Amino acid sequence: MQVAQPQAPVLIKIHADDNVAIVANEGGLPAGTVLPDGLQLVDAVPQGHKVALRDLAEGDAVVRYNVVVGYAAKALPRGSWVNERVTTMPSARTLEDLPVGTRVTPLPPLEGYTFEGYRNADGTVGTRNILAISTTVQCVQGVVEHAVARIRQELLPRYPNVDDVVGIEHTYGCGVAIDAPGAAIPIRTLHNIARNPNFGGTSMVVSLGCEKLQPERLLAPNAIPIRAGEGMGKSGDDLEGVDTIVLQDEENVGFQSMIDLIMRTAERHLQKLNARRRETCPVSDLTVGVQCGGSDAFSGVTANPAVGFATDLLVRAGGTVMFSENTEVRDGIDQLTARAATPEVADALVREMAWYDDYLQRGMADRSANTSPGNKKGGLSNIVEKAMGSIVKSGSSPIHGVLSPGNRLTQKGLIFAATPASDFICGTLQLAAGMNLHIFTTGRGTPYGLAQVPVIKVATRDSLARRWHDLMDVNAGRIATGQASIEDVGWELFRLMLDVASGRQQTCAEKLKLHNALALFNPGPVT
Repeated sequence: MQVAQPQAPVLIKIHADDNVAIVANEGGLPAGTVLPDGLQLVDAVPQGHKVALRDLAEGDAVVRYNVVVGYAAKALPRGSWVNERVTTMPSARTLEDLPVGTRVTPLPPLEGYTFEGYRNADGTVGTRNILAISTTVQCVQGVVEHAVARIRQELLPRYPNVDDVVGIEHTYGCGVAIDAPGAAIPIRTLHNIARNPNFGGTSMVVSLGCEKLQPERLLAPNAIPIRAGEGMGKSGDDLEGVDTIVLQDEENVGFQSMIDLIMRTAERHLQKLNARRRETCPVSDLTVGVQCGGSDAFSGVTANPAVGFATDLLVRAGGTVMFSENTEVRDGIDQLTARAATPEVADALVREMAWYDDYLQRGMADRSANTSPGNKKGGLSNIVEKAMGSIVKSGSSPIHGVLSPGNRLTQKGLIFAATPASDFICGTLQLAAGMNLHIFTTGRGTPYGLAQVPVIKVATRDSLARRWHDLMDVNAGRIATGQASIEDVGWELFRLMLDVASGRQQTCAEKLKLHNALALFNPGPVT
């Protein structure tokens, strides 16, 4: 029997000035381990967790990414395990006196890349050809679920060019203060989801009839600004050609009558969608949302830098990339304003961060509430460290715009779409913004998927990619083991995006039909 040789101890240090590094070895390293440079571990250190590279006195800064990510809560000798229990978190970065546009360097164009997509009448392009059935209120969800199952089973086989039918179901629509500040966010979100490029410009709405969110309000959101002084912006014109079904109408006599009406209406839309064909489109027609969930200390070392490299490739090719998650970029706000293409973009970044600070404060919380037990188990001591690894998904391109929650994109390039960090709320808001492809990185592992757009999942570690071999599309853990570079995995991801967008390849979540429910962001009160 051949006995596997133990892996040599490996630490990963991000920046030359860092005074901590993370353990790369699967299973971690025991106390007493001697590193190649002579450093001896004082404690056993789990994989992904930090090791002090020099003696730290109480109060000394803990530096990773060349950023202060904490302070030693007690003396930590060289070789100590540095974690959330022996450190304190820095205060939030002020939103005043930030650098503006000091790191704006346009990247050279990238030409010659295309994908096969479905072109829509409004100029957008879908990566899938899906019939969407929107809803005005949660009360109709059971009926719509039943109808969707029947449509998939009985109608879809007759329309082979249609990929799927999905219900846009949610828990909003009634029992809410629908004219309160913040109420525009969920309404605009639902309105703009119905306009997603993957739905082909055709849509249905199922209403109960008595709810506060009446169909006409969903189809033409009122002009309540999301932010004081913000104005409406250009969130979109009214939806046209939408069939509205009201279950309380007298024509619906019994449950089967409702199902029959939904199915008859759906068939008309399926006929239109089935006539569509893919055509060659430039990369500028791709709108990609990037996000991370179940993050660990490797997120900022492997998967997120690879996504950042692919982000730069997409932007260079004329495409649009949205990065998000307010609390997961808040501690790097100076890095973002420094990349703002204009002072107006910098102002908008600050406005969104300030609004979210106030939102958390109203709930008697702050950004520290973000970090989960899984994040900490994966080596992330606090939100500052997590934010440094999250931001790198955005690459190095100038930031061309900022999008408030619920609004739809009206420009191309690299965009900060302001969203909560919740995986499901972030994905829902990026869907409303118009993304037609989603990239999701994970270190601890999450079987995330969306029915409305293909989701490419990127693992941060070899062990996760092996264990969840049929859930992860890309293994960025090869970067940590030296089997591949950030550039290698970035190019692999870029080419995979074009194949998935063209329908030449399905993601793991698509093959398994693994879909999470949408989750609306509703900062308004519930009555």
